[in-house]
Amino acid sequence: MSTAILNTPSGREIAYHRTRGEGPGVVFLGGFMSDMDGTKALHLQAWARDRGRAFLRLDYSGHGKSSGAFTDGCIGDWAQDAGAAIETLTTGPQILVGSSMGGWISLILARDMPQRVAGLVGIAAAPDFTEDSMWAHFTPSQKQELARVGLVHLPSDYGDPYPITRRLIEDGRRHLVLRAPLSLPFPVRLLQGSADRDVDVSVALRLLDHAQGPDIRLTLVKGADHRFSTPDCLALIEARLNELLERASA
Repeated sequence: MSTAILNTPSGREIAYHRTRGEGPGVVFLGGFMSDMDGTKALHLQAWARDRGRAFLRLDYSGHGKSSGAFTDGCIGDWAQDAGAAIETLTTGPQILVGSSMGGWISLILARDMPQRVAGLVGIAAAPDFTEDSMWAHFTPSQKQELARVGLVHLPSDYGDPYPITRRLIEDGRRHLVLRAPLSLPFPVRLLQGSADRDVDVSVALRLLDHAQGPDIRLTLVKGADHRFSTPDCLALIEARLNELLERASA
């Protein structure tokens, strides 16, 4: 399947794959420094295609095949990219599936464009991570380096170190979702592994406690890691999606 390009109002070129089908559609939003060709995105696209369900996956700017350098981007840019893709490439309310940082992006979109959200599945969702996971754990020397040169590097379990820019940290503060009321007036299913070394279980519990809505549930999976991509984990994601689609259709 060839990659298509969306030219957004902000001037960025966003790479995406779209499967046409029945609504409500499913939109997959990936994580920090990931791309739309990951295991969960491809698995869910195949799942949606087999069921005749509309599906969209995309690369934020500075990720994958999209335009721009990663270090030029920030949470606000990436939420804007995802919002433009949903507005332009989908019809009607969508079910958002947000993995890690994509969970934060999903919550921003749910807050800012609730009329386009029929449900939300958060997989190891990482809301506010630039502030609570990164900045809060920087050493004094790292904070000084960020202020002086605008960039620090953090180790990663997935390859090259993460380049963290001052703009990423400062912009993240403008998009925090756990500091003010967060209304999620549609079904929400949060999935979290107990062996996740990147997003602690306490983050999922904090989000569950903080968010306001009539149907928000958290499932903890003992032994699952941050990737949440084993056959059992993928089957659980499918089950939660099926549940939300049934509710949306009803």
